[in-house]
Amino acid sequence: MYNATQKVIKLGDDREITIETGKLAKQADGSVVVKQGDTMLLATVVAAKEAKEDCDFMPLQVDYKEKYAAAGRFPGGFLKREARPSDNEILVARLIDRALRPLFPADFHAEVYVTVNLISADKEIQPDALAGLAASAALAVSDIPFEGPISEVRVSRIDGKFVINPTFSENERADIDLMVGATIDNILMVEGEMKEVSENDMLEAIKFAHEEIKKHCAAQIELSKELGKDVKRTYCHEKNDEELRQLVIKETYDKAYAVATSGTSKHERSDKFDAIEAEFCERFTEEELAEKLPLIKKYFHDDVLKKAMRNMILDEGLRLDGRKTDEIRPIWCEVGYLPAAHGSAIFTRGETQSLTTVTLGTKLDEKQIDEALVQGSEQFVLHYNFPPFSTGEAKASRGLSRREIGHGNLAWRALKPMVPVGEENPYAVRVVSDILESNGSSSMATVCAGTLALMDSGLKLKKPVSGIAMGLITDTATGKYAVLSDILGDEDHLGDMDFKVAGTRDGITATQMDIKVDGLSYEVLAKALEQARKGRMHILDKICETISEPRAEFRPFVPRIVQITIPQDFIGAVIGPGGKVIQDIQKTTGTTITITEEDNKGLVDIFGENKESLDAALARIKAIVAIPEVGEVYNGKIKSIVSFGAFVEILPGKDALLHISEIDNKRFETMEETGLKEGQMIEVKLIGIDQKTGKLKLSRKALLPAKS
Repeated sequence: MYNATQKVIKLGDDREITIETGKLAKQADGSVVVKQGDTMLLATVVAAKEAKEDCDFMPLQVDYKEKYAAAGRFPGGFLKREARPSDNEILVARLIDRALRPLFPADFHAEVYVTVNLISADKEIQPDALAGLAASAALAVSDIPFEGPISEVRVSRIDGKFVINPTFSENERADIDLMVGATIDNILMVEGEMKEVSENDMLEAIKFAHEEIKKHCAAQIELSKELGKDVKRTYCHEKNDEELRQLVIKETYDKAYAVATSGTSKHERSDKFDAIEAEFCERFTEEELAEKLPLIKKYFHDDVLKKAMRNMILDEGLRLDGRKTDEIRPIWCEVGYLPAAHGSAIFTRGETQSLTTVTLGTKLDEKQIDEALVQGSEQFVLHYNFPPFSTGEAKASRGLSRREIGHGNLAWRALKPMVPVGEENPYAVRVVSDILESNGSSSMATVCAGTLALMDSGLKLKKPVSGIAMGLITDTATGKYAVLSDILGDEDHLGDMDFKVAGTRDGITATQMDIKVDGLSYEVLAKALEQARKGRMHILDKICETISEPRAEFRPFVPRIVQITIPQDFIGAVIGPGGKVIQDIQKTTGTTITITEEDNKGLVDIFGENKESLDAALARIKAIVAIPEVGEVYNGKIKSIVSFGAFVEILPGKDALLHISEIDNKRFETMEETGLKEGQMIEVKLIGIDQKTGKLKLSRKALLPAKS
């Protein structure tokens, strides 16, 4: 038997979220089922009792999985079972991870596994908005040390009003779509897309979401107390040596501070820091060093490098590369670098560089989506690659990382509102960003390089988009803080915030924010957003100096597309029985043809390498869909001969009767006398259409001179 405990959260209208524990997965350290409508998520968490030796980080693994059975569907593919996680599942797992990770105690290093499964799916409820709450609630009912709880909600602005956790159909009308993660006191994570909204509108959306999150956190706190899980397990995962810590600070801080303020490049600075650490280690014997080295590295990183960088910024307004807090690194851009690509660009900002390409294809090239809840196709895709050589690492690339999927998704969201789709653009669009150098915000470099490459291809991008990554350094003791524009990798790693903002001159299109400190005020956020806006405008100016608008014509290697619409009734005729007609057109003209049925019409895309092949295919299709008109003259082919006349194909698939009496001015008794043969081409005139049957009547006699 079981003893279940429930908490109910009101969503402000007639909707409810229920958190239940004690019924499923009771051998996990913590497990809950979160339910809204018919959607149910099972979240479990398990932690190792002890940390692995010399582990000085938080080994957290978050997985999110959507079961196809939850939506009453079979998985695709040969095996018919869930396989590797989809991009969407990875992105949801990252949303959960980014909100949870900062809240584990700094000295807690036991492996923690959080698993969230979608086990029942209401087709209108978006489960990703409940996943963060489910993960946190599982931690809340466990004894695993965690400085939460947290929750995550989706906040959208629909028809001018903010809505929490809207349905799939409601969200299609949204001009703001944000996921916000927070504790009862502080914002932790923000990610989403917008349709060129102002900084103030985005802040208002975050505030609105936080008010809802506070209710979710309060319910978890109550649940934790009721179950006696507000007291967490004891642990001792770190052994410290205070005497060694003070010695490291005393002997290395001033040297490290001098290097930090010298304004050297990334690798030169890293080499000098390594040399300072190596010099300090020389005082120990090999036996002593084997024991002390992990602590030396930790103290040098946390108490020397981190504090030196933070102090120089707060006290002197200087950064690691010598810039001011609001200064953008030097930028250079180039378009058309790859002559055979459909579009290409290089965007270099400081020591971060993206080589980006654009490829244009047919509807057959569109990304097919077959997830538990979402099916369809995506006309515009963006892929981001981050090879090890971009940071000087000597290691092999081993598949796609979750980070690459997350960074690519952010850049895709930034560009998506500006890429024409549907009837505005018949092409499938693929943007690929290869990061060749990285030292700070390669995802925002991807946005900028993507803008350049899209305009270089000749695709009619609605507006250019730029992006920037902002950082934050705070000192809670003194209240000092500094907002940093265009952060370096070290400033991201050692700082308190990573805030990426992308948009056009008219507003924000995408954002991603991770906050690593408590008590970040909306005043600081507002300042960061305004500083980001100015930085974006500066970068946008640099982009437009290189190419200010899409090329007037497509690049030479871009295959051409002709798009026409045909009546719905003619779609079958163009395709033919078993696809025979359309396959023949493609084979004989060397084109690719796709037909999409929408709004009671057929949208035909003809994709070819040259004008001649396009014209030939277009003529064939136009002939099929042409409507015969009385009085028109046609050069037709005799398909068959009968006793009373001949059937002539005047248009593809359209036969009409040429009666024996309409063949000539003289009278024939039999068809043999006419001399007509099957397969013969003959000029005829359409003289009538039977209104009841639709049968066509032809005359050859009408084209001959009148009999005298």
